[in-house]
Amino acid sequence: MSPSFATRPAAYAVIVRDQEILLAYWSENGEEGWTMPGGGLDHGEHPVDGAIREVFEETGYQVVIERPLGVDVFAPSAPIDGQLRQSIRFLYQATVTGGELTAEQNGSTTHAAWIPLAQVPSLNRVPLVDAALRIWREKPQSGKLASQPEDQ
Repeated sequence: MSPSFATRPAAYAVIVRDQEILLAYWSENGEEGWTMPGGGLDHGEHPVDGAIREVFEETGYQVVIERPLGVDVFAPSAPIDGQLRQSIRFLYQATVTGGELTAEQNGSTTHAAWIPLAQVPSLNRVPLVDAALRIWREKPQSGKLASQPEDQ
């Protein structure tokens, strides 16, 4: 029997326009870095609705979800607060339809920005950014990325 673990579902949007990607700067518990706009789902919330809500909260933009891209699984090997955890992260391609770029109030992100795609590799970023960009570029039919490339 496998040990029990906590599962946290989350939804994120990949929003690219004019060779720039919309990222949010995450800062929590002494850690920080650029991440995808999105986050944890509320109880009973559909991932599409969660992605739309989270993008608005973190960036001020209203978006429309164009299509699902895939699912990323993050499972730290070390327990957190004595419990194994796993995040199931739904990734969607989205387009901005309205709103203005603003900073999240009282959240885990401090600001959002449009970043040139060519600059992403030089950023302090969480691994989700690389996974999301890879799944956006490759668009695997199954929604699951093959194993990580050797250089990552």
